[in-house]
Amino acid sequence: MGRTKTSLILSVFISAAYLVRLLGSLLVIWLTLGWKVRKARRALEKELTNQGMPKRDAKMIGAQYAALKDEAVNALKRSLRI
Repeated sequence: MGRTKTSLILSVFISAAYLVRLLGSLLVIWLTLGWKVRKARRALEKELTNQGMPKRDAKMIGAQYAALKDEAVNALKRSLRI
């Protein structure tokens, strides 16, 4: 009886450790995705303005990068809730 209780407690601690590791990984992925999208958006806007497009239009096109990232993050959130 004592051995079963000990293994159950050990299983709970191991599961909690894996859950913390998973949540940490998801946080790193979220931060990295935001950083990469920001850099890509700036590079795209800079390239478009260098090619002669008005800055306002380049910003509108660049905003689509952020919108796509937001949609991807929202889809991930929805899949985790279900």
